[in-house]
Amino acid sequence: MMRRAGGFTLIELVVTVAIVGILASVAVPLGELGVQRAKEQDLRVALRQIREALDAYKQATEEGRVQRRADGSGYPRSLDELAGGVEDAKNPARAKIYFLRRLPRDPFFPPGDVPAVDTWGKRAYASPPDAPFEGEDVFDVYSLSDGVGLNGIPHREW
Repeated sequence: MMRRAGGFTLIELVVTVAIVGILASVAVPLGELGVQRAKEQDLRVALRQIREALDAYKQATEEGRVQRRADGSGYPRSLDELAGGVEDAKNPARAKIYFLRRLPRDPFFPPGDVPAVDTWGKRAYASPPDAPFEGEDVFDVYSLSDGVGLNGIPHREW
């Protein structure tokens, strides 16, 4: 009587490899979707932080705590002023007023040695909302990404 050797047949191995391949082809797009969702959440948070800091700067200008230029809008000249601090006009003994601990980077900007301030598009107070351009101040920021969010809205319009 002949005994069969223990192990897997070729058919069993092919079926197993096919099942693993199908599972991997499903898992990769889900992983990419998770990365996209995380980057979009980081973008939302960064935009909210910067916009709240811009509003706080404007409010401090209205209260007289930040020196307002005669021809200025009350918004900072650059994003660096938010994290770098500005002199407190009402209390000179206090060194500076800070609106951000650090300026966040645009999560969709390609990685590199580019400073965080250069990863954002900046809109001046005098520019129209549908055609933003940089000017003497920073009224708003937007992503420079050409991508479209999972919600169907381009990142530049967030």
